Amino acid sequence: MSDSPNIASPNVFDGVVKAYDVRGLVPQQLNASMCFALGIGFGRFVSALGAKQIVLARDMRPSGVDLSIAFMAGVQSAGPSVIDIGIASTDMLYYATGALDVPGAVFTASHNPAAYNGIKMCLSNASPLGEQSGLFEIRDIALSILAGGVDESMWSGAQPNESIELLDKFADHVRTFVDASAMRPLRVVADCANGMGGLVAPAVFAKLPVQLDLLYPELDGTFPNHPADPLNPDNLRDLQARVLETGADVGLAFDGDADRVFLVDDKAQLVSGSLTTAMVAAALLRRPASKEALARGETIKILHNVICSKSVAEVITENGGTPVRTRVGHSYIKKVMAETNALFGGEHSGHYYFRDNFRADSGIIAAVTVLGLLGSTDQPLSQLRKPFDRYSASGEINSTVDSPSGVIERIAQIFVNNHQDRLDGLTVDAGDWWFNLRASNTEPLLRLNLEAADDAQCKVHTDELLKLIRS
Repeated sequence: MSDSPNIASPNVFDGVVKAYDVRGLVPQQLNASMCFALGIGFGRFVSALGAKQIVLARDMRPSGVDLSIAFMAGVQSAGPSVIDIGIASTDMLYYATGALDVPGAVFTASHNPAAYNGIKMCLSNASPLGEQSGLFEIRDIALSILAGGVDESMWSGAQPNESIELLDKFADHVRTFVDASAMRPLRVVADCANGMGGLVAPAVFAKLPVQLDLLYPELDGTFPNHPADPLNPDNLRDLQARVLETGADVGLAFDGDADRVFLVDDKAQLVSGSLTTAMVAAALLRRPASKEALARGETIKILHNVICSKSVAEVITENGGTPVRTRVGHSYIKKVMAETNALFGGEHSGHYYFRDNFRADSGIIAAVTVLGLLGSTDQPLSQLRKPFDRYSASGEINSTVDSPSGVIERIAQIFVNNHQDRLDGLTVDAGDWWFNLRASNTEPLLRLNLEAADDAQCKVHTDELLKLIRS
C-alpha cells in the first residue's frame, strides 16, 4: 500500500528539508515514501562523489524503524551498499563515517517531541551536508522520484548489506580525550531523558573513575518522563534535584540524540554553553601535546561563535591559544575548522566540535573533557567554574517584528558610535557590555544576546535594547 504524499505539489518537502537536516511530523510531513525517495537522492549524490557504501543508524524513536528501512532501500537502489550500525547517537554516527571513511545518515529528530523524526546526513569523515553542500540537490532528486510514483513494495523487506557493532570502539575513542589515570573518582548523574545518552554514557564511563547514576536511561522515543530538550530549564529539574540529593560532583543533561550536553555543578547550578566552551578550551590547551606545540611556536586556533561570552576568547588567549569568531551554526563552524585546522570549536547552544573527532560535534566528548579537568583538581565544580564565569548574560531573547532587517539597521544607527561588526547579524561592543542581534532564518524574529559586567547592568541594557527593538 502506498503512503505517498500528494506529489502534485512541488513543495512536499517545504518545512521538512531544512538548512542542515530533514525533520518533520510522522507521517503528516515525513513518511516512508519520502524517505525512500530521499534515500535514492542521497545514494545518487554520494555515488557521484565516488562512494560505494554508506553507514546508516537510527535513534530510539519507534518510527525510525520503518523510515530507515525505506531510506536504506532507496540508497541501495541508487547503487551504494548499506552498513547498518543499528541504534546509535548522532555523534556515534559521525564517528562511524570517520572510522569507516564512508558517508552516513542517522534517523533522529534530536530534541523534538515524539511525533517527529528526521534525517541527519553527512559525507565521509563527518563532513557537513547542508543546503550549500548537497542537501537541496538530494531534495530535488527525491521530488523527481516521487513524481514518478512509489509504493511500499519498493522497500518492503529490505535488508542491510552488512551490520556491525561500533559502540565499544566509539567508547574507546571518546576516552582518548581524557587522561583517566590523572582523575580522582567522581560522582556523576546523567539525565538521558530516555534518549541516546542511555546507550553511550554507560559504555563510556564504564572504564573511567566515575560512579554513574543514570536518570531515565531506558531507550524510549515516546519520552515518558520529560522532553529530551536540555535548553528548556524545566527539563533540568529532575537532574538538579538528584545532584543535590546524592551529593554528586556534576550532572549531565543530554538531548535526544546525545550530540549535545549541558552540565550542572555540584550546587545544581547550570553551566552555560559558553562556560563549558571555555572550560573545554582550557582543558585541551593545557594538555602536554598542546603545551609542547605552543612552546615550539605553533598556533593553536579555537573557534567560538558570535554569541559566546567574551570570557571564551579571554580564556583561550590566557592559555596560549588563538580565538577565532564564527557565525552561529554547525556548517559554518565545520567549514572554518577545516580552513584553520582549529583544535576545537564551541557554541553557546551546547554543540562542541573536536578536530580529533573528524571535526564533528559530540556531547559525550565535551562531558568527559570537563570531567577530566574537574578530576585533575580537588575543587568542586562550583569553585572550578569561577575563574571562567566572568560576566552576566541575558540568554537568547526572541522578539517578533515586522521587518527584522529594518530593525537591525535602526539599532545600528542608534549605536553608530560604538564598535560594530556584521559577521552574523549585528554585534555592537560598548566596552563593558555588548550585544548581538540576529534575524531568524524561518520566522519574523530577532534574537537578542547581551552580556554585561554584572546582573544589574545586564538587566538595564537588556531592557533598553528590548524597548528599542519592540518600539
